[in-house]
Amino acid sequence: MTRVLLAEDDASIAEPLARALRREGYEVDVRADGPSALAGARDGVDLVVLDLGLPGMDGLDVCRELRASGSEVPVLVLTARADEVDTVVGLDAGADDYVTKPFRLAELLARARALLRRGSHESEPSPRVRIDAEARQAFLDDDELQLTAKEFDLLRVLVREAGRVVPREQLMREVWDADWYGSTKTLDMHVSWLRRKLGDEAGQPRFIATVRGVGFRFERDA
Repeated sequence: MTRVLLAEDDASIAEPLARALRREGYEVDVRADGPSALAGARDGVDLVVLDLGLPGMDGLDVCRELRASGSEVPVLVLTARADEVDTVVGLDAGADDYVTKPFRLAELLARARALLRRGSHESEPSPRVRIDAEARQAFLDDDELQLTAKEFDLLRVLVREAGRVVPREQLMREVWDADWYGSTKTLDMHVSWLRRKLGDEAGQPRFIATVRGVGFRFERDA
């Protein structure tokens, strides 16, 4: 079960919020002061919902101590201090998101779900692309990708230059054996098809990033 630590000293906020989180299916541990919140946050929870105005230790200090200890648990800050300076300070302390009081319960729950999704994705190992140039095979982890000849050639060049921007004209020359005279619609279509087979998204690419006005880059850690 997903474990949420709720650090809030105001019972009129903590009790209904804890009930709402439990209705979402989470196991909720409520702490009412900074030191106990810090101790609880280090105890293998999946999300920390952290009020800034805690007694004993300010919420910002709790967050800083948590990050200093190496914890990457998502932190959603609750704050009554809605000015921009305080928001920036909270995020600089290591918070992942914030909600200002008074908040709408639906918004807080939506932000909590988003942080939990992000945390679960980050804990999963990233898939890796592997090329066997001699056998003309490409793999995503252990699964062979079913690529056309041009898709394979395009991926081979991008992987070979991983971490570097490959200009459009170079890709046209190496993959299509053609000089570039303006239009690269064919290249764009093949990149789109290749991304689809890799499970990539143009807006948030894991593998192939577009460098506007120049070309494409295969991310080095992929």
